[in-house]
Amino acid sequence: MSPSTKPSWTNWDAPTERWLLSGFRREGQARSVLLELVARIVFPTVLVLAIYLLFAGHDRAGGGFSGGLVAGQAFLLRHLAGGRMDDSAVVSMRPPVLIGLGLTIACAAAFLPLIFGGQLLETAIYKFTLPLLGEIKFVSSVVLDTGVFLLIVGVVLDLLRTLGSGIEADADAAARGRR
Repeated sequence: MSPSTKPSWTNWDAPTERWLLSGFRREGQARSVLLELVARIVFPTVLVLAIYLLFAGHDRAGGGFSGGLVAGQAFLLRHLAGGRMDDSAVVSMRPPVLIGLGLTIACAAAFLPLIFGGQLLETAIYKFTLPLLGEIKFVSSVVLDTGVFLLIVGVVLDLLRTLGSGIEADADAAARGRR
């Protein structure tokens, strides 16, 4: 809203700051500026929590599945706040690609130990020292968890895309029926 435009009952909730806008305007739909603001603030924080759960999964509660579900909840919040168009601005990969990539990584991590004479889903632990960080422990099950993480995020995004488009199509059909 420009300073020369007087607020009226139709545009009182229009965002005045550019960072609040998603890039797509939802014409004629009810929107909540507070929900959009909270989603923009909480979204990165929830994704950091999801990444933490992904990497903490081999020693503590968490892993690829729970991290993927938490990341999916972050995308669900963005979808609720901005609609289907807002998700397309945030996620550049299509959900089927995420699902396929996650499944490929998880299967490769599961079967790779068989090539080297190990057992299916066998885990190896590697420890090495970096100058500034000290001793780092890498557990090979993180690769499997990363595949599961991508798979779950892809499934959640696909569900949002599928269910959201059906709901919007029903709303459009209802709106055409009222005219």
